[in-house]
Amino acid sequence: MDKETGLLQILILIISLVVVCESRVVKVPPGPLVHVEGQPVSIRCDVSNYEGPSDQDFDWSMIIKVNEQLKIISTFDPKFTDPSVQDRVKSLDIIVDKVGDATAELKFKKVRATDSGVYRCSTPSTDSVISGNYYADVELKVIGDSLKVAPVISKSAVSEGESVELQCSITRGFTGHTFLSVTWSVKRENNPAEDILTFGPDDKINVGTSYTQQYADGGFQLDLRGGGFYGLVLKGVKPTDQGVYSCTAREWVRQGEDGKNWRKILERTEEMGKVVVTPTAQSLMVTVGKNTTLNVEDALNLTCTVAANGLASLSLELMWLVRPIDGSGSPKVLIHVGRDGRLQSGSEAVGLVRVNEANFRLILPKVQSSDSGLYSCVVKAWLPQGNEKWYQAAEKTSDPVQVLVTHLEPKFKVTLVTSLAPQFTSDPTELRCQVTDLLNLQDGRLGVTWSYSANTLGDVSQKKVTIASLNEDGALITGSEYQQRLESGDIAISRRDPNIFILRMLQTRDADMGSYMCSVTVWNPSRKGGWEKGIEVQSTPVIVQWSPKLPVLQVLAHRVREASSGGSTFEMSCEVTGQNLQNPGYSILILFEPTLGGKSRKVLSLSPDSVLQLEEWSEPSRIDSVVLEKTGQLEYRFRLYGAQVSDRGFYYCIVTAWMRDQSQDWIKAISADSNKIEIAFTDTGPVFNISIQSEASKVLSGDTVKIKCIISPVGTAPNPGDVAFDVRWFQNSGRAVDNGGVAPLVSMDRWGVVKKAGLNDSTECSLERSDWHTFVLSVHKTNDGYMGEYYCTAIPWLLSPATGTWTRGQDLNSAPVFLAVKVELWESLKMPISYGVVSAVIAGLLSVLLGLLVAHCCFSRNPLHSPRPRNKLIDQEMD
Repeated sequence: MDKETGLLQILILIISLVVVCESRVVKVPPGPLVHVEGQPVSIRCDVSNYEGPSDQDFDWSMIIKVNEQLKIISTFDPKFTDPSVQDRVKSLDIIVDKVGDATAELKFKKVRATDSGVYRCSTPSTDSVISGNYYADVELKVIGDSLKVAPVISKSAVSEGESVELQCSITRGFTGHTFLSVTWSVKRENNPAEDILTFGPDDKINVGTSYTQQYADGGFQLDLRGGGFYGLVLKGVKPTDQGVYSCTAREWVRQGEDGKNWRKILERTEEMGKVVVTPTAQSLMVTVGKNTTLNVEDALNLTCTVAANGLASLSLELMWLVRPIDGSGSPKVLIHVGRDGRLQSGSEAVGLVRVNEANFRLILPKVQSSDSGLYSCVVKAWLPQGNEKWYQAAEKTSDPVQVLVTHLEPKFKVTLVTSLAPQFTSDPTELRCQVTDLLNLQDGRLGVTWSYSANTLGDVSQKKVTIASLNEDGALITGSEYQQRLESGDIAISRRDPNIFILRMLQTRDADMGSYMCSVTVWNPSRKGGWEKGIEVQSTPVIVQWSPKLPVLQVLAHRVREASSGGSTFEMSCEVTGQNLQNPGYSILILFEPTLGGKSRKVLSLSPDSVLQLEEWSEPSRIDSVVLEKTGQLEYRFRLYGAQVSDRGFYYCIVTAWMRDQSQDWIKAISADSNKIEIAFTDTGPVFNISIQSEASKVLSGDTVKIKCIISPVGTAPNPGDVAFDVRWFQNSGRAVDNGGVAPLVSMDRWGVVKKAGLNDSTECSLERSDWHTFVLSVHKTNDGYMGEYYCTAIPWLLSPATGTWTRGQDLNSAPVFLAVKVELWESLKMPISYGVVSAVIAGLLSVLLGLLVAHCCFSRNPLHSPRPRNKLIDQEMD
């Protein structure tokens, strides 16, 4: 018997495993499925391990909430579709496609944002035994086409060897379950666009086939700053990198059960613009100075000047060549320096100095007649090419210059010009003394002497006064009358170039009008050491003169925005017009007068350095209600937010013009007042709207319902601390009191004290304030007695900041909201049945008691039933 029981249990287990293994399986793709609005969408549903016919039916629905679905379409029942989606099904915007006997696809021709939700694929059972799952759910998310690409090229025109950053700023409205990739491409002339590099969507980098080596050499650098910014830096660009660049952003989602496959849902390509690469060979310029004539034993100094775009990134290889002065014969290499700065070939008698990155100086000390010839400079430009490799980008040779060695005397001309002429007093003045056509200076030096005379041209009555001199060592020697101004920096003497001398007066005075001259002296080295004074050349005098003018300042104020009521914004503009003011700075002060001509009060000011200062505006709660800003070169805006009754009056501005002195401090020049602008409005106080919101219009008996009374300000909202409300809640007008009014259910005064009245002492209601303008009525354990309309009333109270008193506003009444209480069948019959049973029991008991009383009374009065005959009979029987 035990063996048979064991075999039976094993058999049941095997059958169960077979049933489980063969259970129906309904499968949909793993979600969420993310698609873009307006695109076609297909959701596949497969069923397997089922019994019955091979051709299976499918029902598609959308889950609205728990236990509630929106029927969409069915392969079995044509009436399955909900009326709300019938139009889309009839128009074939939504269809179901039977791909096979056990496969169907729900297809949207153009999916909408409202199609987002959880979809259920159900298969009616054809199995003999209910086993497995008969439906499967998948979430569909429909996002908007919000992918935007804003490309920027750091520089559209670059030189060979420089870097270019291709910047892409990408924004999108939906980021959940989606991933971005960015691709930079280039199109050269008529060739198709070629991908350079792709970043993403899995933070991996894919390099175009033509750019693999360039990427390996470090030619690319990603700039991922975050916030949707993607940058690709092309290092060391070449002329072959010229072309039209574009940026492509793609949005991807993962698909497949393991999420390893990618599906593109959006793509946006924006052209960044054309990058023009100037070859180094095109921009490379090599020049050598002018023809030179020297004395024997002089030193030859020739400078080779190299100019090129992106010169700092070039490594230069340089050679100096010389050939006979008649141009015959082959050139001779005087010196050769490689791109690394090392000497390749040359003589000890030849020197080469790199003065700066662009100038190379050839030095031949103590030249002889044999050193005469045609000198030229050869430059080769090299650029890096990754992994410490270099390539030659260009080679240029300068035009030859003639060097003639002979015996010569210095010659030159001196020209004095006014490079900066004053127009007004305190304007700067600059005089430039330039030495031109300088020949044969050799090792000599130049000095300069500046002089002044008060006379004009043709007037020789005034003597010359020495301002200052620069000697052969460049040291400044001041004149006695100008020593203080030179030491304070009001007058500056400088040497801008070897042959240019500058006299600059920072603030020219009226007494500085007159005639100016400069004298240039040659200083030659002495055989005994030191310097000997040579020839001196004087310039033609230059007149410095102007007509003094008085400064003029005007200020015009006009109203930009009218403060028509309390709480509104007042805006005033002050426009400045100035004349005869040189490089002025302006300060502005806003003033307020309660009455025209009354005592003024400073509001706020703006200094010439744009420093904003709050003056006598002393209300702490309104510090941020006044604004003064500079909106133009000569325009200022004053703005007053939330105008109050106390702000009514007249506003105007005072503008002061300032100019800087030689120490850069501000000096007041002139001030002017504007016209006055009045704020005048009727005080109506703030206005409020009252509304009511209920979380449910129908509730079950015993539930709790909450109803909100919301008081919203119209226009500018007052400060929460300056307003309070008396709020009362009412049911409907059917519950009236003796005085003809309606008793409130519950009320809260402006101090927050809650009072309860209305139905009776057992009324289950409460009132609370959730924020400064929202009051929530909670009705607990509702029954049919709570059914009806509810509304609220409010009385606003406003606090005056000036007086500290509260003022009552206008009464506010909300629209009613109806509350219905649903009573279940047993609840409605429970009380009548209970009353009937109790009444029947009481009636039965009364009937029994009444019958007993009647019977007792009847038997006690009947003579046939008296005890005496009964006793008599007993006595006879005993006898």
